[in-house]
Amino acid sequence: MKKNILNSAVIVVLALSFASFTTILKKELKVKESTITWKGHKVTGSHEGNISLTDGTLSFEDDQLVGGNFTIDMTSITVTDLQAGKGKEKLEGHLKSDDFFGTENHEQATFNITDVKGTNGDYTVTGDLSIKGKTNPITFNMNVSDDTATANLKVDRTKYDIKYGSASFIDGLKDKAIYDEFDLNVILKF
Repeated sequence: MKKNILNSAVIVVLALSFASFTTILKKELKVKESTITWKGHKVTGSHEGNISLTDGTLSFEDDQLVGGNFTIDMTSITVTDLQAGKGKEKLEGHLKSDDFFGTENHEQATFNITDVKGTNGDYTVTGDLSIKGKTNPITFNMNVSDDTATANLKVDRTKYDIKYGSASFIDGLKDKAIYDEFDLNVILKF
């Protein structure tokens, strides 16, 4: 009986010892080297541009992605498919207005990873995306290789109370309709 108790105690101590060697490593994002590009689609075409990161981290356990969080500077949104004096400033102003991202009152958007599935650099990431004070879960694929993480995701803007030009909420828009989903292409350097 004493031998069984002693063996059980040794197993528990060993298990706790191995568990204590597992550490989570947080890697700060290099925000100047990271990029976020967006693309919004409408019936008659599309527009695209950039948004800057403010800060962020990715968390790893034994070289496997386990978490992370990011802050996006919504006031930095730019349009790259239009030239200055030919609609660029007008569209950028409209995107910053309350019709879209309302950057005067909502300067930042955030994303917090809540779940990661996968291994060896190929992950399915779920997290909470907050835009304009509204938070919704979103799931997408992320690839991590060396010092870079990449992801392409679609965001339904109407979940964040961005309904301008949405045929889902306004009848009769015809060729002036803007699709509810926009694309984000993310390259994170750490």
